[in-house]
Amino acid sequence: MNKLVLASNNAGKLREIGEILAPLKITLLSQRDLGIPEVPEPHDTFVENALAKARHAASRSGLPALADDSGICVDALGGEPGVHSARFAGEPRSDERNNAHLVQVMRGRAQRSAHYYCVMVMVRHARDPEPLIADGRWFGEIIDTPRGEGGFGYDPYFFLPALGRTAAELDAADKHAISHRGQALAKLLGLLARS
Repeated sequence: MNKLVLASNNAGKLREIGEILAPLKITLLSQRDLGIPEVPEPHDTFVENALAKARHAASRSGLPALADDSGICVDALGGEPGVHSARFAGEPRSDERNNAHLVQVMRGRAQRSAHYYCVMVMVRHARDPEPLIADGRWFGEIIDTPRGEGGFGYDPYFFLPALGRTAAELDAADKHAISHRGQALAKLLGLLARS
């Protein structure tokens, strides 16, 4: 397998996953570049949304497809925004508005713990009866003031106490080594090597 369609139009995800896959000589194609529209994500779980996206991209492209569904789960909010992370502040999607909304709803809350969660699903073809599924969790805390210029999404507000930095303050290689997405993709590649 030397070509893989990423079932996402998120430029940040495309960049991160492409960087992780680069040493394996796998060409990652964006579904947008292939003219494939996004599929709705109506499900309440990350895995159901990722599987739907992967099957859709594989069906439309005729190629193996990889989908990532991920988000931030805040303990004080009962796990929200979770699967709604990209649209937490409504439409149109905006990292800036989502972050402002998160800071607003967290105002005055003592409990700041949160984690990023990612599930990766790869299908060899649209009707693959044995999709490869892997996940990862990255634990941290929500802060009120953004720090750092890297990453995307909630990264400037996701503080890692053990490192004393936010996800947005990490360089790409360090982030890939410990992030939820890096963990999930490493597990997925291990499954792929054994299949």
